Amino acid sequence: MNERDELERLRAENEALRAQLSGSGAIAQGKGAVAAGAGGQAAGRDIHNHPPAVPPGAGEAALREAYLCRLFQQTESLALSGIDPAGASGDREARLRLDAVYTALLTLGSDANLGKRRNVMPEGRLQRLSALAQLDRHARLVLLGAPGSGKSTFVNFVALCLAGEALRRPQANLKRLRSPLPDDDEEDGPKKKLQPWRHGTLLPVRVVLRELAARGLPGPGERATAKHLWDFIETELGAAGYGEFFPLLKKELLERGGLVMLDGLDEVPEAESRREQILQVVEDFAAGLGRCRLLLTSRTYAYRNQDWKLAGFTEAELAPFSRGQIDRFVRGWYAHVEALGRLAPGRAAGQAELLLRAIFASERLAQLSERPLLLNLMASLHAWRGTLPERREELYADAVELLLHVWERQRVVFDPEQRPIVQQPSLAEFLKVGKETVRAALEELACEAHGTQPDSRGTADIAEDRLVGRLIRLSRNPEVKPRLLIEYLQDRAGLLEPRGVGVYTFPHRTFQEYLAACHLTGESFPDHLAELAREDPLRWREVVLLAGAKAARGAKSSVWSLVEALCWRRPCDREWSAADVWGAQLAGQVVVESGNLAQVSGPNRPKLEALKERLVHLLGEPQLPAAERALAGRTLAVLGDPRRAVMTVDGMEFRSVPAGPFWMGSGEEDPTAYDWEKPRHKVNLGYEYRIGRFPATVAQFREYVEATGITVGDEDSLRGHANSPVVWVSWYEAMSFCRWLTERWSGTELLPPGWCARLPTEAEWEKAARGCEGRLYPWEGDFDLDRANCRESGVGDTSAVGCFPGGASPYGCEEMSGNVWEWTLSAYARYPYDPSDGREDIEASTKDLRVLRGGSYFRNSRFVRCASRHGLVPASRSSNVGFRVVLSPFSSGL
Repeated sequence: MNERDELERLRAENEALRAQLSGSGAIAQGKGAVAAGAGGQAAGRDIHNHPPAVPPGAGEAALREAYLCRLFQQTESLALSGIDPAGASGDREARLRLDAVYTALLTLGSDANLGKRRNVMPEGRLQRLSALAQLDRHARLVLLGAPGSGKSTFVNFVALCLAGEALRRPQANLKRLRSPLPDDDEEDGPKKKLQPWRHGTLLPVRVVLRELAARGLPGPGERATAKHLWDFIETELGAAGYGEFFPLLKKELLERGGLVMLDGLDEVPEAESRREQILQVVEDFAAGLGRCRLLLTSRTYAYRNQDWKLAGFTEAELAPFSRGQIDRFVRGWYAHVEALGRLAPGRAAGQAELLLRAIFASERLAQLSERPLLLNLMASLHAWRGTLPERREELYADAVELLLHVWERQRVVFDPEQRPIVQQPSLAEFLKVGKETVRAALEELACEAHGTQPDSRGTADIAEDRLVGRLIRLSRNPEVKPRLLIEYLQDRAGLLEPRGVGVYTFPHRTFQEYLAACHLTGESFPDHLAELAREDPLRWREVVLLAGAKAARGAKSSVWSLVEALCWRRPCDREWSAADVWGAQLAGQVVVESGNLAQVSGPNRPKLEALKERLVHLLGEPQLPAAERALAGRTLAVLGDPRRAVMTVDGMEFRSVPAGPFWMGSGEEDPTAYDWEKPRHKVNLGYEYRIGRFPATVAQFREYVEATGITVGDEDSLRGHANSPVVWVSWYEAMSFCRWLTERWSGTELLPPGWCARLPTEAEWEKAARGCEGRLYPWEGDFDLDRANCRESGVGDTSAVGCFPGGASPYGCEEMSGNVWEWTLSAYARYPYDPSDGREDIEASTKDLRVLRGGSYFRNSRFVRCASRHGLVPASRSSNVGFRVVLSPFSSGL
């Protein structure tokens, strides 16, 4: 459709009967139209009530109302919602109301209730708390999450609802804030439990920390204090025309309390120690606001891997969207789009169902939809094009096209006679160059900005003169002047958006990374890309993955070219270095994301086997932090872990534990010990036994299930990564596995005559973990987060066995500290340990608790000590409970 046809279409859609109005009020006419009366403005078929002008000398109530109206306006639209060109004829018209599409956010499983019954593990699946419940519980909260997980959206929604409650807005208020959580299995209903919020209509204050860093901090090297934040808030209010409200705001926060939300710690640049100054401000500010509640947001990796910890703040991490959250968001999104008139009446439910089917029919799309940012983009793409790409890179490609369309499209207005007028041409038309030329310039600019950005997190600031200069050089229009181009760019949102005075940025790091990847798949691919990634892997990781996927769309062999460029050395080479370590890590991720493992050609099979060899080495690579070693383990699981000891039953490795005494339990020398670990006492195990080097894995349990044809109690026990410990198994299933193993190995060299395979007793487990000398942890010395998969290590899930070789016990057993709790044969009983008191009776009542040992990935260092013990009903299952096998003489100790 050419420009003339498009203008005629727009004109026809806006043709309507003429109407006249006398007096106050408003007229709405034409398809999907709305109108606003006095004090309101209609934009995008929504009515936006802008802050009323504050007359000089206005009273406290009027000032407060004006402030809240301004905050309401700032937070009422969903960020990045203006990406649906199908029905948008202006920037504001593409906006969606945040209250209409917001879906309550969950945080990762909390273990706060673990052990409330003194020695009992919780049964079943972990209960997740909502982000609002965390904010309700904790007066000082750090909300963590991945990019696009909804941190800023949560801040905006809380501010919107608190302001809306005070302003008596029907669409956003405390009732909407407390809406019930989505359910994965049941439809929403009136009996759903509301989310908790016990603090009423607190005064909300929202501060974007990057803006504070840009405009509110002292000079580099100077100490920042709470005064700088107070001054910043006062200055911002004054600039908006509400300066008279500041003394009242400060008084209320100090005397009555309120909710101060500090958004985006990770997006504050490290340059000139700005982030350090922000932390100084926050700590000083928090110390002086005893009655106030404070919420801080940050990316998880940034906060936990830097020295950013804030004293007195509780951490909560946002969970990926669940199936129920995805369902609610999509249905709400389409219902709102239909209500806005951008979808034919009656089509919302059907379109939502089609999108949900597409998402849940594809594992890749389901994974993408777990991030709210991408789910919003997917909904827009689906509504606009009717289909969805399956690969992440293709989704980003389509999303960039959408955002680029919004950013550089024509602007059309209508004169009083309803004749269309092109107010601004598209950017390509304005510059008189092709759209692809503009796109290539942005790709190069994104790559440069990404590479020179002082901080490897968040989006880069692009100086206005740099952006304008680049576009001016492209222009073939002699009438384009810098001032005109600045005017063109300033009031636009889309692929680039203004952030502060003279600064632009991409709306999300994802798009910056994708455009940089596009640039790096040019003539220099893959060598230049690999060189960048090997030297600065954390900065370029996502760029490498996206570039690999983009190149693979053109030629599948390009994946293996990139793999070779990333890692050509082997671990045994003398020149093996940190760059090779990270190169191997990234190469594995590239193959998982973009390689066709079902069709690896002959010449590439040796490359795949060599890559697996490198990844096995990475599991114990001291140059990689724990979370990266765990990632290497997950990559290896997808490529096919070659370790026979991990992937097969007959390859299981055992470590010998000699007969003799050892110290069991805890004494007063351990101040972290619980009473049920005491007293410390000597126990003599008068026989040698062998215990598994690793806990039983998913692959080994799957082999047992396939060999016996049994039906497992929970299918999730077979769905984990094959090289990770099996979980979701009951004590009875663990015992059954061991009996099957005894039968399988009887009469073979794998099991000495007269021996059996079984679960370890509690005493056998503890001796194997700590040795005769009674170590606190399986290793010598104090706690070390690099030796165990526990909360402090930041892995956040089960990890492939072998990722923590530094945590091996004196006898060479691994994973005994952290990863998963492990079933033992023993019934729970008080110390001293006495095997003859019935605790080792396997026919004991099913109501008796069985002992668990080892702690798990979400327990802290106190629970992964060798003496730590808990009890669980033997029929129970959990996401963090597995087992390991012991080989011993039939009669030994039982």
